[in-house]
Amino acid sequence: MLSFRAVLRRVAAPGPHAINAASVALCLFLTVLAVKTPWAPLPRPVIAAAGLAGAGAVWFRGRWPVAVAVAGAGAYVLSGNPGPLLIGLFSGAGTRFLALAAIGLAGFLAQQWVDGGRLGADALIAGVTATGIALAAGAYAATRRELTRSLRERAERAEAERRLRDEQARSAERGRIAREMHDVLAHKITLISLHAGGLEVNANAAPERVEREAALIRVSAQEALEELRKILGVLRAGPADDDGGFPDLRRLVDSWAPAGGTVTLHGDIGTWPPETARAAYRLVQEGLTNAHKHAPGAPVTVTVTGSREDGVTIAVANGRSPRPSPATGAGIGLVGLAERFRLIGGTVRGGPDDAGGWRLEGRLPWHAADASPRESHDQDTAG
Repeated sequence: MLSFRAVLRRVAAPGPHAINAASVALCLFLTVLAVKTPWAPLPRPVIAAAGLAGAGAVWFRGRWPVAVAVAGAGAYVLSGNPGPLLIGLFSGAGTRFLALAAIGLAGFLAQQWVDGGRLGADALIAGVTATGIALAAGAYAATRRELTRSLRERAERAEAERRLRDEQARSAERGRIAREMHDVLAHKITLISLHAGGLEVNANAAPERVEREAALIRVSAQEALEELRKILGVLRAGPADDDGGFPDLRRLVDSWAPAGGTVTLHGDIGTWPPETARAAYRLVQEGLTNAHKHAPGAPVTVTVTGSREDGVTIAVANGRSPRPSPATGAGIGLVGLAERFRLIGGTVRGGPDDAGGWRLEGRLPWHAADASPRESHDQDTAG
């Protein structure tokens, strides 16, 4: 989406038709002055006709700048009005520089000849100077316009690619969730279906068998529900979470010590609900990975706090790196992490802090598995 400043700039920027109209109006004003003064030794009707013709030609300056310059040169010779000639030189300087230089110089010299009846060094210098200034200004404007258009196209293309990468990251995250749910729950659901089918086929079975089958269905359903709750809490379990217990955050932090830098941990997740603890573990893992990749050697602080009343907050902050890394990331990990938190009712925020470092912060309800997904989340992955 465009920012308010970009929208205002686009609205305020004049279009090509407005510029053409303003150019024609300026040439008409100069023609009026040329007729009143007059600026040429010819009869006033000739001056007026030449000036009007040159001003009318200016409307087509963007499509046929060379023709406009030729018409402007003729109008300048007959009326003394240099406006159409200068505008034609300015408009086509980016494409027909040499041809316009010859036309401009010829027009200025011819006007000097008609006005004074002779050509001297002063007339040549004045013609070269005026032609050069008009062409230089036009070439600069054309180059800047082309550069601006190129940068705008690149920015729009980069934005489209970023949105595509974000959507691919979300799709991949949801795909991993779906595969995990299938792998974990398919067996349980199959057992429930088989036992229920057995009861349906053997409707007249002994009460003991019916009771036994019903108990198996109940146990299988409870286990399937528990597995589903874990999946919604973990979303994408890492190797450290496969044992089903509490993830060891201290062990994770200590494992990053040999990689360089100092990692300080404040708090623990050993007393949190398992689903919330696993999500917090995943955020710390992502934050330490990004800190090591983009700010090697910088001190990192991991802070985890939580209570039933206030929920859970996990923050990974790194300082300014003594040796900044040129590596850049696509932000896919942060996009997937934000999607993970959103599906369990949490939010993720990432961005630079006031000290020149980077801070990744996530918030979760105390019982993440019981929370419904939020419609929106605060996520900044632009860094």
